Amino acid sequence: MPQTSNPYIGSYDDLRELRLLHYIFSLPHLDSIRNNPQAVINEIDKFSETTELHLMTIGPQKGGMLSKLIAERKPSTVIELGGFVGYSAIMLGDALRAAGGERYFSLELNPVNAAVANLLIDLAGLGDLVTIHIAPSQKTIAKFVKDNVIDHVEFMLIDHWKDRYLPDLWLLESLGLFKPGVTVLAADNCLKPGAPGYLEYVRASPAEKNVQLKEKYTFSEDVLTGTDLVKAIKEDREGVELECVPGDPSYVYETEIFKFEMRPGHFDGVEVTKVVGKE
Repeated sequence: MPQTSNPYIGSYDDLRELRLLHYIFSLPHLDSIRNNPQAVINEIDKFSETTELHLMTIGPQKGGMLSKLIAERKPSTVIELGGFVGYSAIMLGDALRAAGGERYFSLELNPVNAAVANLLIDLAGLGDLVTIHIAPSQKTIAKFVKDNVIDHVEFMLIDHWKDRYLPDLWLLESLGLFKPGVTVLAADNCLKPGAPGYLEYVRASPAEKNVQLKEKYTFSEDVLTGTDLVKAIKEDREGVELECVPGDPSYVYETEIFKFEMRPGHFDGVEVTKVVGKE
């Protein structure tokens, strides 16, 4: 996601997200792309490539790889952290629907981006599948637990603020939302701008993760974790710490980075992590 001084968190200073919306809905062939997810994706790509207003979407290369992974895994629910203008929700939502999936939850902090995404998702004909939740990611995750929306994560795209990658992973671990043999996490932008703390953690053994949690990071002494945290959330207690909760290092991961040349000489990577066990 772009980092600027703009008061609209997650927006570019030139508000190119809104300019994208004007571009799409001014197309003379608008009706021909309606209810056609790939056609909408193509127009977003064309805007980004030809107007000099580059959009930090996952793009066709990374999106294609993730779509194939969804086709293989066939999750019923996909969750993404960071929705931006709806590009990934349209591309991966289309793959999810083709694989027989039922729900795509997009967690987005910026209400302007969410409004743009909602219009484009509806245009693509995926409004019945994709739901956007506007709030900090950790609060929406907690609400999902409180309201019994999910009891485990099947497939998650992590593509929001890079400094939230690791804390949100810890929260998901502590809430017991990972299921060995089922849960897959895909973290974007792991080469540029990079997510070193996240990569160090998911690539570590349970013993190494335990050391990291004890020696590298600082947590509040009275922070709730595990079943105590789940109970506090379900009881809707006030003031429950969600932003920085120690994770559960006992999860065993298999992880691999997939590298892509986004443009000549510029590379990025998606770290795909599978939960394979629990010690």
